[in-house]
Amino acid sequence: MPESDRAAAEGNKVIKTFVLDTNVLIHYPESIMSFRDNEIVIPLTVLEELDSLKTYDDQRGRSAREAIRFLDATTKRGNLHEGIRLENGSVLRVSYLLPDSTPEAISLDKNDNKIILCAYALQVAGRRVFFVSKDINARVKATALGLRAVDYEKQKVDIASLYPGVREIEVSSETLSRLLGTGSMPWKDRLLPNEYALVKEHSGGREVLARHDPAEPNLLALPEWEGLISGLSPRNARQRVALELLLDDSVRLVTLVGKAGTGKTLLAIAAGLKKVTEDKTYSRMLVTRPVVPVGKDIGYLPGEKSAKMSHWMQPIFDNLEQILSVHKRPNVKTVEQLIKDRVLEIEAMSFIRGRSLPGQYMIVDEAQNLTPHEIKTLVSRAGEGTKVVLTGDPYQIDNMYLDANSNGLSYLVEAFKGQPIFGHVTLQKSERSELADLASSLL
Repeated sequence: MPESDRAAAEGNKVIKTFVLDTNVLIHYPESIMSFRDNEIVIPLTVLEELDSLKTYDDQRGRSAREAIRFLDATTKRGNLHEGIRLENGSVLRVSYLLPDSTPEAISLDKNDNKIILCAYALQVAGRRVFFVSKDINARVKATALGLRAVDYEKQKVDIASLYPGVREIEVSSETLSRLLGTGSMPWKDRLLPNEYALVKEHSGGREVLARHDPAEPNLLALPEWEGLISGLSPRNARQRVALELLLDDSVRLVTLVGKAGTGKTLLAIAAGLKKVTEDKTYSRMLVTRPVVPVGKDIGYLPGEKSAKMSHWMQPIFDNLEQILSVHKRPNVKTVEQLIKDRVLEIEAMSFIRGRSLPGQYMIVDEAQNLTPHEIKTLVSRAGEGTKVVLTGDPYQIDNMYLDANSNGLSYLVEAFKGQPIFGHVTLQKSERSELADLASSLL
């Protein structure tokens, strides 16, 4: 769009020009609509990268195809070279502009550099440019060229203030004794739906887990835990909260966040087995997890789908074998038997898209490696009567374009906070072993 037209369109307002990297559109194809009343530029190289990604069967391919369809629909309303006005007041255009002289250290053999140089050329031409990328190194290179480089912030949360699901309340020894004796204590500050309170005395030592009384401004102490869930029992207060949420059929969506060894996956599977095999609440337990390798990918895996999935699902099998070793069931001795009897279904995440899953207990493990868009795709598969459980550690992310603040699990926790059908708990104490606890804390 010519400068005179831009000025006429925006009046005296100094608009910003947001140059989007490919990974922003892969992260969230609808990100184009996030930049209200400004200018959005898609470098031509980004279109080339979307074209090369569109044949992929994974989420990258789906996001690329969705972004391409959006751009194609937009072209029916105007010319992307001159600029097309969007519903949010922004102007979208595609640019193939490059600077007259390329900095000596920047190679044009790399697409990343071409995208950055397009932003650089727009800045040289007088635009107030912001280069938007999920790639940290690309942002660093852009900054080195004098560009303003930013992350895509719309779907980010502050992990330091993430909703914990359990509110800690300190009271006097007398008040705590009254709560223990009568089972309730006055409390005017209402908790969120499915939020728990850990009532602790000032001097330390005693603590009581409580829930808000819906009829009165009181906290009600939870009774002592009795019995076993698939041979397991909670080892600390937050594990108790996790089991309360996992076993509550009115809570349709549960998120368990915590470091390695806190029992997220083990508790989810134990509760799922009880609900499927004993209570018969759900028809089967469906388990999936992102196929994101830790370290260098081992490459192509031979065999049928079940054989391929067994490598990625081994952590799930380890938890199941641990549960079966302590909780003997008639006619069920192995994980293979659970799968054969259709009590358990292991599914690749790419095959869940498009399915409708009614009446199932669905576990998404390692959900911190999913984008907000992928999380939305998964949770929206839940049919009538299905319960969805997502587990993960936001501080252990293997997806190069996500971090503790921008991953789908953290985003979902904040988005669903306060909904009556949602429950969350952040598990803090590792119960796997003393070594695992130290490794999670020190390394």
